[in-house]
Amino acid sequence: MPAEFQQLKITNDTVVTCTSPAEAHMLWGEATAPSGMYQYAAARLRPRDTVLDIGANIGLTAMMFARTCPGIRVIAVEPAPTTFHCLQLNLAAHVPHGTALRTAVGETPGIATFTWYPRASANSGLYADRAADDRATRTFLHNSGLDDTSIDTITAGLHTGERFDVQVDTVSAILADHASTGEIGLLKVDVERAEMDVLHGILESDWPRIRAVVAEVHDIDDRLTRFCELLTAHGLVPHARQDAMLRGTELHEVYAGRAA
Repeated sequence: MPAEFQQLKITNDTVVTCTSPAEAHMLWGEATAPSGMYQYAAARLRPRDTVLDIGANIGLTAMMFARTCPGIRVIAVEPAPTTFHCLQLNLAAHVPHGTALRTAVGETPGIATFTWYPRASANSGLYADRAADDRATRTFLHNSGLDDTSIDTITAGLHTGERFDVQVDTVSAILADHASTGEIGLLKVDVERAEMDVLHGILESDWPRIRAVVAEVHDIDDRLTRFCELLTAHGLVPHARQDAMLRGTELHEVYAGRAA
């Protein structure tokens, strides 16, 4: 195993591969937070559902979905090579019906420049903004009760990134190749400011197949409203919330399901 990879025990019986144990602990806590939208979405999955996890990172949310509802199929998508390798290993170990795809997801297929933060991989993306990412992290840490000195230490160089080209596919292209028929029980979107691009890459013919969406949305230029309006236009009923630890940032959670 390459030297940058580490083994981390996240529960008494679960060990995952990661590059940053501190980040992995945070991501697992986000995925398993009882009041969070990911848990809300997981509780509504059905056995044999297909889950499309866009922005899967190292696969912790995919693992939580599979643990909550055994028997689901997870297609997990992540473009950064190092993060993707962790994703492959974690799916193989913990998600029996998991498929890992190395690609970014957007409005149209092609090639785009991706910024990867080695120390904060979950903040990496096609629209990475170091200053904004620093501000959001500082606000989160302040809301968590840390003092300025500790925050300065943690955030120093945290969002120093590496830039490289990645393949970009659309949701509909991925569905055509890996889930051409049947209902998609959940579309999960966590793509660091590219969330509207992801939705715009869904063909009209594929929208009726999607039973639910859970997403992180960066509320820039009224994006949260536009995101929810697009879901509503396709027959989904959106609900938005902001975790108390994220108050003062642009980050919001959205869950949208079809009316019973």
